[in-house]
Amino acid sequence: MKNFLICTALLAGATLGLQGVSNAHGGTYRGPGDTVPPGGGGGGGGGPGPSTPGPSSPGPSTPGPSSPGPSTPGPSTGGPAAGPRGPSTGPAASGPDLTLWEFWWGFNKDKYLNLKEAIHSGGVASGTDEFFNPGAKDKAKNALKPSEETIRNKVVPAIKEALEKERANDIIDASLIALAKIGDVRTEDGSSEFEPIISKFLGDSSQQIAETAAVSLGILANEASIEKLKSLMLDTPDGRKLVGSNQVAMRTRAFSAYGLGLIGARTTKNDARQTIMKALVDLLDKPDMSQPDVKVGAMLAIGLVPIDNDSGEGGDANDPSASRQAQLKWLKRYFGDSNKDYRIRAHAPTSMAKLLAGASPEEKQGVAKLLVEAIGKNSKERDVVQQTCVLALGIIGDSDKDKVDADIRESLKRVSDDGELQTKNFAMISLGQVGGRPGQGEGNEDGQKECRNFLLTQLTKGKNHLKPWAGIAVGVMERALLDAGLTPSATAKENLREALKDSGSPESVGAYSIACGIAKDLEAKELLLHKFEKTGDDNTKGHIAVAIGMIEARDAIPVIQKVVLDSKYKPDLLKQTAVALGLLGDKELVPELITLLGNAKSLASQAAIASGLGFIGDSRSIDPLVAMLKKKEGLTDTARGFASVALGIVCDKELLPWNAKLSADMNYRASVSTLQGEGGTGILDIL
Repeated sequence: MKNFLICTALLAGATLGLQGVSNAHGGTYRGPGDTVPPGGGGGGGGGPGPSTPGPSSPGPSTPGPSSPGPSTPGPSTGGPAAGPRGPSTGPAASGPDLTLWEFWWGFNKDKYLNLKEAIHSGGVASGTDEFFNPGAKDKAKNALKPSEETIRNKVVPAIKEALEKERANDIIDASLIALAKIGDVRTEDGSSEFEPIISKFLGDSSQQIAETAAVSLGILANEASIEKLKSLMLDTPDGRKLVGSNQVAMRTRAFSAYGLGLIGARTTKNDARQTIMKALVDLLDKPDMSQPDVKVGAMLAIGLVPIDNDSGEGGDANDPSASRQAQLKWLKRYFGDSNKDYRIRAHAPTSMAKLLAGASPEEKQGVAKLLVEAIGKNSKERDVVQQTCVLALGIIGDSDKDKVDADIRESLKRVSDDGELQTKNFAMISLGQVGGRPGQGEGNEDGQKECRNFLLTQLTKGKNHLKPWAGIAVGVMERALLDAGLTPSATAKENLREALKDSGSPESVGAYSIACGIAKDLEAKELLLHKFEKTGDDNTKGHIAVAIGMIEARDAIPVIQKVVLDSKYKPDLLKQTAVALGLLGDKELVPELITLLGNAKSLASQAAIASGLGFIGDSRSIDPLVAMLKKKEGLTDTARGFASVALGIVCDKELLPWNAKLSADMNYRASVSTLQGEGGTGILDIL
């Protein structure tokens, strides 16, 4: 699963000594602490924000199967799946500080880590002869990436057998996601072997399994599932027949909406995308429901379903499924309607921004103008809506001197100075993105200098609570330039190192370490190693380890290996250091982790160890994981379920986690329970 099945509150609960562990079906490695934002929605504007309950420590959730618990009969109520799936964490007021940079990093880290690519690279270090020999690198990848023969002859049969014979929710839940992530080989007639296997669980008496089956069809991404997911999302008679009830549960409907978006993101067929878009618009045009989850899912899904651009043959501009231009026109109209539920409107800017890829300059200008006005000084938009507009402008803008881009940069700088706190934080990240994205016009160097100087001023002279965000933004900008084939600023990276050297608080040390890692600053290696050995804070140590992995400092492997082995009772630190080893291409601890997984008793430890296996595992971990999944004596159902989770990660058909499509650049302050839920019940909590 996005990375395993366990409640986000679980690890925080283990840390805080909270009681009442129950079952969950999701949990992702988002960063230290692995916590989802509680009571999102942002401040201001009156009225309650979207509900996103979650636990304590900073940094979103963890992996692992749900803990054993009774099934909830019938999927008719639409309430939380299978009851509470995590420990009680108290009221939102006692929850984490969502303005911390760790939350942003948790939702956006995947593209910077690109962990699967590092795992398959075989640990070829930069600067070695092998690094400059493409043949050697390809050979290493082929040696460590599981072969199709191994996947089809060993892994798939074991997972199918589990789905056929097992009854424990943990194992079924994990195996559905694992099978979908692996994907099947299409037959000559285009049919899918796995689609009917997953579909039969849509009517399961456990709400948890039913909704997992719905999103699994989206992860599988076979066009044959479109009609099923449509009928579920729209609660049609056919959908009710699929679930065996007189009503499709709200949660299943929401998970189906996300599933449609996932299919739309992977299909190559424009007519399939058009069918999906029609269904999503049909839902969004209906009267609002008391719970916004289904419509939020549909709005986010639209951003994953890019219709082909109008070929100039006179398509219907009023049909949102006719062309990309018509899609954007409909989204602009929806966003501009203040009578629409702000919790749904708050996600429209993200979808518009994602659909602008490949659109005309006129389309970009129209969307940008709408969003800039929404964050203007006299704007009456709620804070949570303005936050999303700021994030969307970071996707849209670039560094050239075109008026639209100059206006975007100016607006982001102004908001960084006088916006509400979370909007300021997001504005700095967006400035980093804009400054690192060259435009097609002239004046890119001036635009880059403008953004860099502003961020460095915030880093060196800004308010203390904004400095970590400025540091992350500098890292984002310099990494974007590096990825674009341009030369990053040596001065900017030097400023980051100085900030890290002079910093003593855990929050800022972690932020500047991650910033150096994002920027791939090799000159920060010795400083990072020094901080790693000196810090006594496990959360900070985990951040530094990940940064060391991102800059590929392979001489740190022995030190990090020791921390992994010493951290079997420190799940968060184990998980972070395992990520570092995966980035460094080290596989030596795979046998030890498999033994630890078999012996671990607590859910938190099982989750962390299983995620570690997924992060550093390769073809050599398949046989022992398959054996664990099949073993019925001496292992708990949760341990066996985690083995299935790890198999899904190791054999994933995609390089990035499937729900990174949703989490990247998303305003997590505008969340709902099916996106991120109490006890790890949201779609972003699934590994």
